[in-house]
Amino acid sequence: MNERHGVSRPGIPGPAGSAPAGSAPAGSGPAEAPARSNVRQVEVSPEEQGQRLDKVLGRLLPGVPRSRLFRLIRRGEVRVNGRRAGPEQRLTAGDRVRVPPVREAAPEAPRAAPPPLVRSVQACVLHTDERLLVLDKPAGIAVHGGSGVSFGIIEALRAARPDEELELVHRLDRDTSGILLVARRRSALRTLHALLREGQVAKSYLALVRGDWQLGHCRIDVPLRTDVRVSGERTVKVDRRAGKPSLTEFRLVEQLGRRASLLEATLHTGRTHQIRVHAAHCGHPLAGDVKYGDEAFNTELAQLGLTRMFLHAHSCSFTWPDTGVEQSFSAPLPSELRAVLERLGAAHHRGSGTRR
Repeated sequence: MNERHGVSRPGIPGPAGSAPAGSAPAGSGPAEAPARSNVRQVEVSPEEQGQRLDKVLGRLLPGVPRSRLFRLIRRGEVRVNGRRAGPEQRLTAGDRVRVPPVREAAPEAPRAAPPPLVRSVQACVLHTDERLLVLDKPAGIAVHGGSGVSFGIIEALRAARPDEELELVHRLDRDTSGILLVARRRSALRTLHALLREGQVAKSYLALVRGDWQLGHCRIDVPLRTDVRVSGERTVKVDRRAGKPSLTEFRLVEQLGRRASLLEATLHTGRTHQIRVHAAHCGHPLAGDVKYGDEAFNTELAQLGLTRMFLHAHSCSFTWPDTGVEQSFSAPLPSELRAVLERLGAAHHRGSGTRR
């Protein structure tokens, strides 16, 4: 990034090596408060094209907590080309980002991801090539640290591969398992982000939902709006006026009586919590979903051994535009979810036999 610094104002430190008139010599007096930075105008480099504003801002202000970065963006103190922007906005080479003056604590030396987590994540790698890592992510592990989580998938991978610049291509919720793509090169990251924006990456999930699905093979085209709280927690709602276009395709895979249905959900857009909110909007919330689900249904499924949300990213495919090579990856349903389906099926057959 190329940077231009604003003019120093009274009370704000000047360039390195200078000190305000009358200041105490170095080493005397009490420890100084964290330094306050100047306003900066930062130009986005070609290598950073396609990256999110909050990620870029985090690198520019390494000593500032993530929750504060979100507040700076929401208050409009961070601007892109002179305009307000959201934390998820993708930047383009040549964009100018206004970085406000903030007090920055000296960044702490990064802690290493725990060895058991590193080993567990390494064991999940399904595919490796010169551009990409493909993992079968376990449920219960976040894809990255933050919001009370110190380490996630990407931190563990970086600990295992310290000489590589690994970046998440997309995200999965902490309680979602399945296919996760990680780029090993910036060029691969930019290409895959472009394919995602253009709808050229096919991603399908398996989801267990409440009730007897009678909608057949359908497309749910309902706009969604994401609300972000100060804590960083996100809640997504249907909003036909202010929401972003969101399209999910549902197909029935297996009917499990009137209690539940197994669906395949294919994403045509990639909004936060999209499958979960669209399924709930249809009257068929996901099993084990504590945010958008049905408490009674969740309790019933817990008695059958469900200890997590029943959502699994089972397939992902795309074509590299430069070579025309097709890539297709799949991950089988985890054993604990298969066991729940078997118990549901057995209960359904017992009930059918009793009625006969």
